[in-house]
Amino acid sequence: MRKIAAPFIMYCVLALFARAQEKAPDLSKYIEAAKKYDVRILRDKWGVPHVFGKTDADTAFGLAYAHAQDDFDTAYRMLMATRGLVSTIEGMKGYPIDYMARLIRVKETVDAKYESDLSPATRAICEAYADGCNYFVALHPGKADPATLPITGKDIVGGFVLTTPFFYGVQKTLADLLTNEPKPDADLKQGMLLEDYITRGCEVGSNTFAVAPAKSADGFTRLNVNSHQPWEGPVAWYEAHLHSEEGWDMIGGLFPGVPLILHGHNRNLGWAHTVNKPDMLDVYVLKMNPDKPDQYMLDGQWYDLESSDCDVKVKVTGSLMTTISRKCYWSKHHGPVLKLANGAYALRYGGMGEIKQVEQWFRMNKARNFDEFMAALKLQGIPFFNIGYADKAGNIYYLYNAAIPIRAEGYDWSGYVPGDTSRTIWTEYLPLEKLPQVLNPPSGFIQNCNNTPYHTTSDPYNPKPEDFSPTCGIETFMTNRGWRALELFGNDPSITREEFYAYKFDVKYSEKSPARTVVERILALSPVEDPVVQEAIEILRKWNYSVDPENRSAAIAVAVLEPIVRAQMFGRPEPDMMRTITKVAHAIKKRYGRLDVPWKLVNRLRRGKVDAGLGGGPDVLRAIYGKGVEEDGRLTGYSGDSYVLLVEWDKEGKVHSESIHQYGSATLDEKSPHYADQVPLFASGKLKPVWLDESDIRANLEKEYRPGEETKK
Repeated sequence: MRKIAAPFIMYCVLALFARAQEKAPDLSKYIEAAKKYDVRILRDKWGVPHVFGKTDADTAFGLAYAHAQDDFDTAYRMLMATRGLVSTIEGMKGYPIDYMARLIRVKETVDAKYESDLSPATRAICEAYADGCNYFVALHPGKADPATLPITGKDIVGGFVLTTPFFYGVQKTLADLLTNEPKPDADLKQGMLLEDYITRGCEVGSNTFAVAPAKSADGFTRLNVNSHQPWEGPVAWYEAHLHSEEGWDMIGGLFPGVPLILHGHNRNLGWAHTVNKPDMLDVYVLKMNPDKPDQYMLDGQWYDLESSDCDVKVKVTGSLMTTISRKCYWSKHHGPVLKLANGAYALRYGGMGEIKQVEQWFRMNKARNFDEFMAALKLQGIPFFNIGYADKAGNIYYLYNAAIPIRAEGYDWSGYVPGDTSRTIWTEYLPLEKLPQVLNPPSGFIQNCNNTPYHTTSDPYNPKPEDFSPTCGIETFMTNRGWRALELFGNDPSITREEFYAYKFDVKYSEKSPARTVVERILALSPVEDPVVQEAIEILRKWNYSVDPENRSAAIAVAVLEPIVRAQMFGRPEPDMMRTITKVAHAIKKRYGRLDVPWKLVNRLRRGKVDAGLGGGPDVLRAIYGKGVEEDGRLTGYSGDSYVLLVEWDKEGKVHSESIHQYGSATLDEKSPHYADQVPLFASGKLKPVWLDESDIRANLEKEYRPGEETKK
């Protein structure tokens, strides 16, 4: 042991000494670069940043600085992810993302297309956002490793390229391929099977719905923007208002490291995204040359795989790093390749090699009417996400947005396909006009709650399954939220503002809900001798399928349903029902002395010193997902309803909106008064006003400053 320990200790000492001797980098150039930006940040009384720039680039610079004040660490990790450096910060937890960045060639893709595929205006906002991050680091030593500067516009674009495939499961496909793989790939298998950094804790959920003037009691047009994201981490929502003298005037939600609004509204129109699940990922079984192991066959000819070193530095402790080395392979016909002991597999997915996501979102941000919005959508740079849309002219629109490959008939695309024929290698996508969509239906409403596009509104105005090839892989399943939205909006001929808001926060399970089937299965279980479990089953039998805060059956019902519903949503094996209900019943009995306790006592939002009771539950329109009943008999929420934005345009086309964040604007700053100041409103299903006019913002102003001058008097 002494022979091992002595060199190790000496290595650590030398590494620390070398680090101490490093010359401090000169950060003054980042401070100098900031002088060219003309921008003010107005924080309203909720701490929400309203960024007023002279140009779009000025505004993007100010956004980066404002967001960094509230949550720089998460944005920094995301930006480092595009370079494959998360492992140097998070250790082995970051390894899957770093390996993915190299495998799918994030850097090479951005380098090749940055100048050609992005407009000068889009590159300008990306570079300005990067300058804002660099400026923040220069003014706040210790927030980031100066050696990683400068953050660049290419880093910002790389974030879009990297995160896109994670949302439809490329990393999970890799994990599946590695499941039976023996060493030497055991470390990679272990890493890929960890919760990935990008979508850690992310529920596949979201709601959007819109009603046309003819459907509204007052003739208004209304839109619900309601994505269900994790409450913390790289894909947690942040609210901002972006305004420039070049016509950018957008309020909504964005993620750390993103230089624009991902969904929300401007003066003229708005949209929401929900996750859809088309089949956009294919795995090809390659036929390899037994004499030359780096060659694959295609149409009777051998081709060389491209290879590169995928060396990933991984933090062990402190500044001590280790390196995991392996090869990354690429087929110029298919895409990234895994060479495993049981064969070689290539991956191809919708949007592969695409960098125009940021271009399309920027054009959507600045669109002034439906035609301009559609022109942005026709870029098809965003390879997935449903879109629910409304505007001041009274238009409502739903699009099943997806980069759906045009595949050859005659193959089972749900499984692996042969990679030795060009017939299976698709190169084109369905054009926008061929995707499922609904524009201004006579029913007067559209909705999507992660359900099939074939139930978007009332029949006969829905897209028809027979119009789309089975090779598209368009989902046909329905969520409870989808069924419930159809019931509420479809059965109400004249929807008031109050009803629109109430429908958003609805806490009922539909008669068609999968949850009801699960309850019926539980009630059909064989009798048990455990009196606590017997009582729990009787409480469940009396449940009215509501998860309102005062409901005295919901605690048992949801605590049992939640892990089962989540398993169904993600296609995972369901937990044992009897074991689950036994654990839940005894935990609640131990904590409260009884089982029929109000749901809000169990269902909690915990944030610092704040501990608030909630209504809502899994797969209801007021969606709340918990981590399971804990030892103290409580269920702590971590995902679901997060940033909610309800928008309306009156008969004259004037916009008004209200919003709420599950925590507050200071998403990572525990010392800020806005760390959890929106929790009471969120818990009670209420919203706060959104201010767009500068006069209204100033009437509710907390502070105004230029980036870097916030402490000046």
